[in-house]
Amino acid sequence: MSENLYTFENETYKTAYRHTSAHILAQAVKRLYPDALLAIGPAIEDGFYYDIDSATAFTPEDIEKIEAEMRKICKEKLVLEKFELPRAEALKFATEQNEPYKVELINDLPEDAVISFYKQGEFTDLCAGPHVDTTARVKANALKLTSCTGAYWRGDSNNKMLQRIYGTCFMSKPELDEHLRKIEEAKLRDHRKLGRELDLFSLFEEGPGFPFFFPKGMVIRNELVNFWREEHRKAGYVEISTPLILNEEMWKRSGHWDHYKDNMYFTKIDDSDYAIKPMNCPGGIIAYKRKMWSYREFPIRVAELGLVHRHELSGALHGLMRVRNFTQDDAHLYMTPEHISGEIVALLELVDKFYKVFGFDYRVELSTRPDDFMGARERWDEAERLLEDALKSKDVTYRINPGDGAFYGPKIDFHLVDCLGRTWQCATLQLDFQMPERFELEYVGPDGEKHRPVMIHRTVLGSLERFIAILTEHYAGAFPLWLAPVQVIVMPITDRTKDYAQQIADALTDSGLRVETDFRSEKIGFKIREAQMQKIPYMLVLGDKEAESGLLTVRKRSDGDIGSMTLPEFFEMISAERCPY
Repeated sequence: MSENLYTFENETYKTAYRHTSAHILAQAVKRLYPDALLAIGPAIEDGFYYDIDSATAFTPEDIEKIEAEMRKICKEKLVLEKFELPRAEALKFATEQNEPYKVELINDLPEDAVISFYKQGEFTDLCAGPHVDTTARVKANALKLTSCTGAYWRGDSNNKMLQRIYGTCFMSKPELDEHLRKIEEAKLRDHRKLGRELDLFSLFEEGPGFPFFFPKGMVIRNELVNFWREEHRKAGYVEISTPLILNEEMWKRSGHWDHYKDNMYFTKIDDSDYAIKPMNCPGGIIAYKRKMWSYREFPIRVAELGLVHRHELSGALHGLMRVRNFTQDDAHLYMTPEHISGEIVALLELVDKFYKVFGFDYRVELSTRPDDFMGARERWDEAERLLEDALKSKDVTYRINPGDGAFYGPKIDFHLVDCLGRTWQCATLQLDFQMPERFELEYVGPDGEKHRPVMIHRTVLGSLERFIAILTEHYAGAFPLWLAPVQVIVMPITDRTKDYAQQIADALTDSGLRVETDFRSEKIGFKIREAQMQKIPYMLVLGDKEAESGLLTVRKRSDGDIGSMTLPEFFEMISAERCPY
């Protein structure tokens, strides 16, 4: 690796740098706690982690000691040396090191495998790499251990709970400091915290992974759905609803049984086996098959806000970001081969339009054929070419994500970027030649004969719940006017102006705004602070002067007092904010 490639602009080097940091973490743990057993330690998006089995329950003080030892190891300039062993010798080596988790990993490898290890000083770890050449590459003043949590071995709750130490690292201290600042900002924006404080949504131990939405949260949800429905109506979609439960045979036919059954919930009805849907596509396909379509009716664009259930491990659950039931803003498009390119381009434009409303930039990935793909390789090659051609025709910058397509087709994934620079995969577009074959979908072509349609599966928001979590963090709970649960609060200064305040509140409500009044016998400063904490966009302060003149004193959440105006002037001022689409 040449010197000019030693930069985080080079993804390979960034991964190697952070992977080496994980090994430095493991070495530091073994120095301080020799009886600790090592599991796995990969590089991840913002750093690295290592799973450790130790009789010591690591405290914040222990984490500080481990971090200090890591800095020493960086300064020791230990060379990383790779060596390989046949499987039998690798097993013997890991056993002699008393590393049972490494023994288990080696046992899972083929008999004829040649297994690699990396050595740095006195420390050796089972590893496929890659790594940097020396621990000195990792800047001692630019690494930080960020947390220690529990994690089941191999993500299986039947296995032992290990301790997972997370860390992050950069190539300079200013970069680390900026990242840590963003972490602190992210804590303030945590949707779980804001969901409770603003009384929007929550999760309870009586239903882990199953979210509750409260009245104010439902306002946000319903406004998103109204926006979604209006834009889909304009784009030529019709809407359907399909059942939550379908028989098991349907899921075997669709391929989900072979590829997804470990993430599904099952039930029995009348002694027959049924599954709760993890996807909407099979139900949408049944709806398509209710009649014979003509090519003249194509393309058919069918949308569904479908509630799906997926079994997620308890350790993977995270607020609304990772749940066990959620609403997908799904759609399935049926078309002739001639329609494919035009429909893909239209979908690229639709996603772009949606994300611009929220002020999101986004990145695009083209995910190609996975190892467990269904169907003919030639069909996959054709589908990947069509997706790539559409991206190029719109001058979309994208990167290839090899092997990460759905089992039935390649896909374009959209990763939106929030105000902290974090990325979230939301929209997806999957081109599918396989499901129409498996379910024998047909239409009548111009020749009067039956033909097989092509399908596109797609979402724009993705999971409605997850998208609301992203918006909550992106806006830090200060939603734009059109999404805000309460848009205006009316606050009389004294009891003398209650009647005037009620008249103003009624006029605002009649205009379609979501309004609250605060008639409590509290000082106006206290009322303003509380309204500010509830992140209400506009506050109308009404005293004797306002009642006599028929004016409003207006405070804006972001700007404070913006002066006095008439009610028509207030309506005019907020008109553009009331509906951005």
